[in-house]
Amino acid sequence: MINDPYFSSLYLSSLALFSGLTILVAGGETLVSGAVKLATRLGMSSLLIGLTVVAFGTSMPEFFVCLSASMEGQPDIMLGNVIGSNIANVGLILGICALLSPFGAPFFSFNKELYLVLGASLAVIGIAWYGLFTRSFGFFFITALILFTYLSYKNGKVPSGDEDSGPLPSYWLIIPLCAGGLACLSLGSNLFIKGAVDVARFFGVSNLIIGLTLAAIGTSLPELASSISAIRRGKTDLLLGNIIGSNLFNLLMVLGGIALIQPFSLQRDLLLRDLPVMTLFSAVLLPALYFSNKIHRLYGFLLLLAYGLYMVSLV
Repeated sequence: MINDPYFSSLYLSSLALFSGLTILVAGGETLVSGAVKLATRLGMSSLLIGLTVVAFGTSMPEFFVCLSASMEGQPDIMLGNVIGSNIANVGLILGICALLSPFGAPFFSFNKELYLVLGASLAVIGIAWYGLFTRSFGFFFITALILFTYLSYKNGKVPSGDEDSGPLPSYWLIIPLCAGGLACLSLGSNLFIKGAVDVARFFGVSNLIIGLTLAAIGTSLPELASSISAIRRGKTDLLLGNIIGSNLFNLLMVLGGIALIQPFSLQRDLLLRDLPVMTLFSAVLLPALYFSNKIHRLYGFLLLLAYGLYMVSLV
């Protein structure tokens, strides 16, 4: 059986896929660790760190996977990864965190960012009707992201003495963590894409489904790890900021950045299910935060149930 070329091909492809996924998660965790230390040194609040620095770090696996997929001529994996990751961040990760430990979520701390995520989601739906994500759209998305990050930092920096003081992390620690994380992300994304494409072909599964499921869940693992870490530390503002910020970075940075490098087409079939589901998962956060200012266990259960039903619809 071991000498069967089909078996050997599947074994090697699966090995590349899971090795790439492991390296991606390790790289994401390393980059997030370095990014949080850098943000601490710059005097940023927990909420701002979650919305910007951690969101950026945990979105880097998506960016590298999508960039590799784009360069390999696999746009379905790229689009499926972004859309599926945004759905998984809310339905799977926020659902799990709410079941583990319900937490407060003041509406007015997150409403602007939620509106931005919904606006970016609707913009992607409009671009899907158009059919082509051009460099002009990419430039607009990246400009919006830069403006959001600048205004968030300007308005959210912690005045001296407002946070617990302690020894500041050294740049000699921060720089190797960030550089090592980026290197792992680059290597892991290449292995993951090659393995995912081969496994998909072997089982006759479409690249879009691979992107919406395996790639999306895999590249969302850094968000899950950082969110559980935030629960342990009692930093719930960092938790929700990370999820909302990651969804915003996935849309603006990943899709916008890749469009600047290489414009890509969007299937109108995405308008029938996946893009509306992505937008709906973000939209349901608004009434939950507005009416209760808390994410309850029941809400987490409903999110997980809805995510499970979406996974069933893919099959």
